[in-house]
Amino acid sequence: MEINKDLIAASSTPLVLAILAAEDSYGYAILQRVRELSGGRIQWTDGMLYPVLHRLERLGDVKARWEVVESGRRRKYYRITSQGRARLAEEREQWRTVDSTLQGIWRTISIPSPANHTAWGMPMP
Repeated sequence: MEINKDLIAASSTPLVLAILAAEDSYGYAILQRVRELSGGRIQWTDGMLYPVLHRLERLGDVKARWEVVESGRRRKYYRITSQGRARLAEEREQWRTVDSTLQGIWRTISIPSPANHTAWGMPMP
């Protein structure tokens, strides 16, 4: 199953903030953590992650610092700020509202399987 790009984009901020709320991290480790948490179903690229991190940094939700790691290379670490924790709490409530609304809708309607049914008499693409 491929996840819609709009849904991935919409969930990027709370995912990054939640990962950083657990511990400071760097880009590649964040990519790996998203992959791990999603069971491999969400696989971000650098081109998707770094604009999110840079935007969160500009907004003051995360702070970045450079560290030299054992190999001697520099690595940019990100940490969530108190403002970022407040944004994460807001995002969490918004996602809970969306989730509970969808759960309520799905409990009350019957959704045909795309493999064996058609909606409104139209064939599924």
